[in-house]
Amino acid sequence: MDDGALVLFSGGQDSATCLAWALDRHARVETVAFDYGQRHRIELACRDGFRAGLKTALPALAPRLGEDHALDLASLGALSDTALTRDAEIRMRDDGLPNTFVPGRNLIFFAFAAALAYRRGLRHIVAGMCETDYSGYPDCRDDTIKAMQVALNLGMERRFVLHTPLMWRDKAATWRLAETLGGSALVDLILEQTHSCYLGDRSRRHPWGYGCGTCPACELRRNGWESYAAGR
Repeated sequence: MDDGALVLFSGGQDSATCLAWALDRHARVETVAFDYGQRHRIELACRDGFRAGLKTALPALAPRLGEDHALDLASLGALSDTALTRDAEIRMRDDGLPNTFVPGRNLIFFAFAAALAYRRGLRHIVAGMCETDYSGYPDCRDDTIKAMQVALNLGMERRFVLHTPLMWRDKAATWRLAETLGGSALVDLILEQTHSCYLGDRSRRHPWGYGCGTCPACELRRNGWESYAAGR
């Protein structure tokens, strides 16, 4: 295995920033996306535009970008009765978790990503989970990711390294990281060619990008952008 990286790239702001982060550190970077029937699956359609835009935003690093992969996880969506996989109002559940939580999602993502990385000869797996803006999702916690790395390494007899460069960053810090990595060109590309809105709404363009403007994902992105923009 070489030191190449596989990035879990959904088409959202966080994973797009992680892709730029990986390109800055690894000579060979591939991407993978998962289609599990999510309501906001329009984010998957943003991926090609973002990848293509990297040729302009990060011209020195774009040649490092390799193959893209898309995996069908329809069974996950069929099992998940959540506001991300059903036409349901977004709300908090009685157990304190938001009903946008898809049980097992990130664990399944990492297992499939590791299987792909195994076949592709890639050691590093990069994903955008974080505890700062994680909405209470237990599979976004640092302890969960570390435990998953141990399980994957034991179960596959390989030394994968799971990277979560946003783990301790809020959305404002994520925008700042993008600026550090690629200046205004990368920030503009993320604004135009990524999607975060849980409802999949790309009919409205805001200063922070596209979205309904009211769902939790839009609120996080808007608040992060406004904090970041105020300090520019």
